[in-house]
Amino acid sequence: MAVAVVIGALAGWGVAAGFRAVDAPPPQVPWLSPVALAVLVVFVALLARDVRRRVHERRERVDPARAVVWLALGKAAALGGAAVAGGYLAYGLSNLGQVQAEAPRERLLLSLLCALTGAALTLAGLALERACRVPGDDETPGGGPEGEQPPNGRAAP
Repeated sequence: MAVAVVIGALAGWGVAAGFRAVDAPPPQVPWLSPVALAVLVVFVALLARDVRRRVHERRERVDPARAVVWLALGKAAALGGAAVAGGYLAYGLSNLGQVQAEAPRERLLLSLLCALTGAALTLAGLALERACRVPGDDETPGGGPEGEQPPNGRAAP
């Protein structure tokens, strides 16, 4: 995750520095960016809650292919959210010295909002990854998979 944050931060800082190097104002952050990220956060968080209920609470069997897709989505959301958070944070902080002007202040505020939603996406992705973990042997009644007796042949108390 830390590598994704650093790569995102370098990209965000590089975009701002590139525009300043050619004496052009950096682009504004559209309002749609934090809204779109928030929609992704809600989607991944709700999916994580649903998967957790299925796997850990109701102990339903899940199609392995579907579980792999959920796990990949969780990993992508976590890494992507970390990169987005780092990128927007660096981009926003590059406007810190000019906050008295309206445009840089708006870039800073929207970038910080995007960075927060990126961090929330990372947390939602990690929650989805964690929800995909299969309960261990010590979590099932009897100490093993359903219907299996412990090694000593006696049922657990």
